[in-house]
Amino acid sequence: MGEGISGDAGLAAAPYDQWVLLSPAGGSPRPPARYKHAAQVVQDKLYVVGGSRNGRSLSDVQVFDFRTSTWSALNPARDSNQLNHENNATGGSFPALAGHSLVKWKNYLVVVAGNTRSSSSSNKVSVWLIDVQANSWSAVDTYGKVPTARGGQSVSLLGSRLLMFGGEDNKRRLLNDLHILDLETMMWEEIKSEKGGPAPRYDHSAAVYADQYLLIFGGSSHSTCFNDLYLLDLQTLEWSQPDVQGAHITPRSGHAGAMIDENWCIVGGGDNANGSTDTIVMNASKFVWSVVTSVSARDPLACEGLTLCSTTVDGEKVLIAFGGYNGKFSNEIFVLKPKARNLVQPRLLQSPAAAAAAASVTTAYAVITATDEKTRDIVATDDFDIKRAQPASNSKKFVAEMDVLNGENGKLASRLAEVRDENSKLKDKLDMANLSYGELAKELKSVQDQLAAEGSRCQKLESQIAAARKRLESAGSLENELDVLRQQISQVEQTIATTQRRKSGGVWKWVAGVQLQL
Repeated sequence: MGEGISGDAGLAAAPYDQWVLLSPAGGSPRPPARYKHAAQVVQDKLYVVGGSRNGRSLSDVQVFDFRTSTWSALNPARDSNQLNHENNATGGSFPALAGHSLVKWKNYLVVVAGNTRSSSSSNKVSVWLIDVQANSWSAVDTYGKVPTARGGQSVSLLGSRLLMFGGEDNKRRLLNDLHILDLETMMWEEIKSEKGGPAPRYDHSAAVYADQYLLIFGGSSHSTCFNDLYLLDLQTLEWSQPDVQGAHITPRSGHAGAMIDENWCIVGGGDNANGSTDTIVMNASKFVWSVVTSVSARDPLACEGLTLCSTTVDGEKVLIAFGGYNGKFSNEIFVLKPKARNLVQPRLLQSPAAAAAAASVTTAYAVITATDEKTRDIVATDDFDIKRAQPASNSKKFVAEMDVLNGENGKLASRLAEVRDENSKLKDKLDMANLSYGELAKELKSVQDQLAAEGSRCQKLESQIAAARKRLESAGSLENELDVLRQQISQVEQTIATTQRRKSGGVWKWVAGVQLQL
């Protein structure tokens, strides 16, 4: 990492593709270090809203002025028209938030969702507006199908619409739903797309490309991190996973991304073991990953929960990274000036089988076109050649060549029809495969549920068997005691019988003695 720089002049002089620490002017106090905050650049100023530090959510709004290289606190006041607003738990101060999202729209900073500790907050997504010119904020009433409250979601701006995807709700349930908020009407709409979209996740990144596609990258569940890339066509509402090329990208969560032209720049994040040290870029029109630069494992940029913004300095766009946590909370600003990249031509969004079929069709069409052009050239010179041709054999030779060309044209047309038919069959097979995959997935889920039920049953049977064994062991002990008692009873009965016989013998002797006396 390069030496520290300061101010707009320092930004302009920063080297390409290298992170540089942006130092505040001497004596300027830094804001509290944090992560899971939100940030945006507006008119040469970096606005940082909220975040988390040592388990406590923050409610401040910090501002860094790139022209003076100084930090200051905004301290916005609540809009006077909202002092009696029903959501007045925070009074006049901005609510403490973490895991929220922030976009610039008109003269406002729009704050969406996030985790709040307010006891009066509902289980629905909240929206706030910060007017940086009037230095005020307000809570917004939204309508329609308001999404459930969440944190770790992604929010992207397309015109006057907010696109919110995924996140984790207050009960730690992972989400993969898509909602759109019209900022002009403040009306929410849930978007139902075709199957095949991203798995539920949070702390991922998202971007809008060409005003038509929503890109989703990475993130995590409760057990694993992802490195997958999904694309949603906002016109057809169909999800796809484009075939990517270039560098291998490791799974990561808690990273930050920013779009510069057609290049999606991503920094930070990590998996369950390590922070991501590489800064990566994906060309959104060609789906090619590349690594811009790397930092050390202990660098402040190899962290989670940081923010990434872009701004323009002297006609060049630069990246601005702030905050994060990698075992230590950060309040540093880093800048990077990306170098322009010229890659291969854009690739179509299609499957390999469809691409191969399309290539065959293109080749066949090119050959047919060339043959037709050659035929037209020959026909165009037909009259001239016939007039010049004296022998009849030349005319016959020409007719024979025409017949050959027509035959080749017919064969190529037949081949083109076969390729189109093959392409149609491949599409049908693909549709059947997708349908079969869906059915197999349902069957697998059913079998998994049955196995889980059988496993639970087996555990209950094992518990019953163990209890029965204990009872059997106890019964064996009782049987032994019963045998001893039987033996004792037998001995007692024998003793009683013996005693009775003895007594009986004595009486007879007495009777016999009396008789003798008589």
